[in-house]
Amino acid sequence: MRKFIYSWRFYSFGREQYQECMNNVFNNNLLNLRQGNTIAAVFTLFFMSFPLAFEQDFFKAGVYFGVAVIATLISFYSNYLMQQLNVKKSLIYQLITLFYSNIILFGVYLDVWSKPDKTVGIFTCLLVCALLLFVNPPQFNFLLTISAMAIFIISTIVVKDYGLWAYNIATTVFAGALSIFFSWHITKLRMGLEISASKLEEERNKYVDQSITDELTQLRNRRDFMQTFQRYLSNYRTSDDYLCVALADIDFFKFYNDHYGHPKGDDCLRGIGGALNSLSSIGVYAARVGGEEFALLWFEKDVSHIEKVVNHWTDTIKNLKILHEKSKVSEYVTMSIGVYVVRCGSPHDTQELYDLADKALYTAKGSGRNCTVVCGDEIKQYKITPKDE
Repeated sequence: MRKFIYSWRFYSFGREQYQECMNNVFNNNLLNLRQGNTIAAVFTLFFMSFPLAFEQDFFKAGVYFGVAVIATLISFYSNYLMQQLNVKKSLIYQLITLFYSNIILFGVYLDVWSKPDKTVGIFTCLLVCALLLFVNPPQFNFLLTISAMAIFIISTIVVKDYGLWAYNIATTVFAGALSIFFSWHITKLRMGLEISASKLEEERNKYVDQSITDELTQLRNRRDFMQTFQRYLSNYRTSDDYLCVALADIDFFKFYNDHYGHPKGDDCLRGIGGALNSLSSIGVYAARVGGEEFALLWFEKDVSHIEKVVNHWTDTIKNLKILHEKSKVSEYVTMSIGVYVVRCGSPHDTQELYDLADKALYTAKGSGRNCTVVCGDEIKQYKITPKDE
């Protein structure tokens, strides 16, 4: 029994996955509310002309008009809610209940109150179709359907002759069972499709992430760097004046590998990668573009702030305290950095700026390493050395 209840309530998908899927598909109910109520308003307004023209029945026309007005208001309100970022589920449930009540009571009026001496099937059709527009939990659909059936059966017993009870009750029970059955299967199908789509999206994101991430350092790789570089160059923010392109090498990394071995070299690269990843907190994008070569991008409003970013960067590396006995500039691992600064919107391409930053890097190496050389179109080249050096 418990297994059946779990399956009926879709918990066989897993509670968390069920909640996630319902959240993903639930907003479609707003679109369906808008469309369903628009259709209902158009049809009831159209058919309102018949009792006016042929029957001179103003009361029936008024009922048609009232249904159209309620449907129109729900349609407009649903359209308004679609523009909002966060809509409470309880509000959407209330709107679905209002739409359902409006349509079902209209069917009760047409099948029972306006024609107490006849058996008609309008209510049956409305009962089957009304819930098929929405993706709801089965218990909510069950409650709405049972309530509609109860209202129709009670109305039939009160208004219609005894001879018509059996037909109306039988068709209502059949329509209710059909409505519950189809709405349950449609919702389950939608959830299955949503789960499949979600899994495919997760797999796609996983493979995309793997294709642009350096496995060793967990930094972005050269492919992602060039794509990001192009995007930064062409889609800079209007609040930023300068784009900073930096290339950096670990000083004497070959000596480090030869002395400590490649496993230790990999540990060193991982440490550097973690340190550079932390720079994202100050808006700096970092990637590994070669063996021990790294590239960084960031925007600046004022070129005087570049030194603060560089000092933060070098301090982060220094705080790792990765011992480097074969280094000729420090007892710990250090980096040489070249930064090229260009005004946003300048007519430069990525390869040209990359080469200019690379030239600044080689200038830093030629200046004794463990330093930063900054240059650009509008600034005079200068050198930044660690404070305690």
